[in-house]
Amino acid sequence: MQLKQAIVVYKAGSSQSKTWAEKCARELEKLDCHVLMGPSGFKDNPYPVFLASSPSKIDLAVVLGGDGTILAAARHLAPEGIPILAVNVGGNLGFLTEPFEEFQDTEKVWERLLRDRYAVQQRMMLQAGLFEGDRLEPEPASDRVFCLNEMCVKPASIDRMPTSILEMEVDGDVVDQYHGDGLIVATPTGSTCYNASANGPILHAGMEAIVVTPICPLSLSTRSIILPPGSVVNILPLGDRELYTKLWTDGVLATAIWPQQRVTIRMADCQAKFIVLRESYSFYQILRDKLQWAGTRIHYGNGRVRKPE
Repeated sequence: MQLKQAIVVYKAGSSQSKTWAEKCARELEKLDCHVLMGPSGFKDNPYPVFLASSPSKIDLAVVLGGDGTILAAARHLAPEGIPILAVNVGGNLGFLTEPFEEFQDTEKVWERLLRDRYAVQQRMMLQAGLFEGDRLEPEPASDRVFCLNEMCVKPASIDRMPTSILEMEVDGDVVDQYHGDGLIVATPTGSTCYNASANGPILHAGMEAIVVTPICPLSLSTRSIILPPGSVVNILPLGDRELYTKLWTDGVLATAIWPQQRVTIRMADCQAKFIVLRESYSFYQILRDKLQWAGTRIHYGNGRVRKPE
């Protein structure tokens, strides 16, 4: 990898994340790398400015924070094909990040990147947009939005807790009408997030698939469904005269859905690229650590499990 142009993003409001970001920026500039640095958070979105003001192709994005910070980076950088070095600095769970221990010797990290001593993990994303008019030749009614974890169609209101009735089609066939709190359409990466909280299945992050999970449905027979990655999912809100139903991407409000509009969700034409520094990567180890699965009580030092006698 060449390091001529890089961006360094830190979690807004985290002094620890900002301190490490400043350290990274100084070291990269000593390597004759042009660096853009800024915070990312609920009220801070540096990516449009970074992408517009960069004089050449961005070689690397160093993103320091938790999963929320990483999700925002993926939504903006994946369409540009920019690899992300995500490190849990000032974050909480850190499902998507490299361990901080792998990053502490930052000068060694830059040396590894320059010598191509790293791996790249590509993760499937989803894209969505609003459409209206004829079903055979629909007209776009919104910009395209991306997600790494999930798209969610659900109602929201300041002074009440509305439910929704959502009709879902897959590849032109009606699957069901869901009466409840909404629908989650998740990637394998997102299957361990909101989808898992809604009792949806966990998918291996290396897969390509789409999982649809209803949120608190008013029917005991309603269940999640796993779809092939090439499926096109259409969701149409029914009977929403008060415009409560909205489209959310990775927990962030994307747009309100007007009457006669429908949400079309499909696999994105881009993937998020994450740099992997650790020598041994195990999706199942991450599940055990992050979800605090008990597992066996007796372990060998090399990670293999020995059954108790």
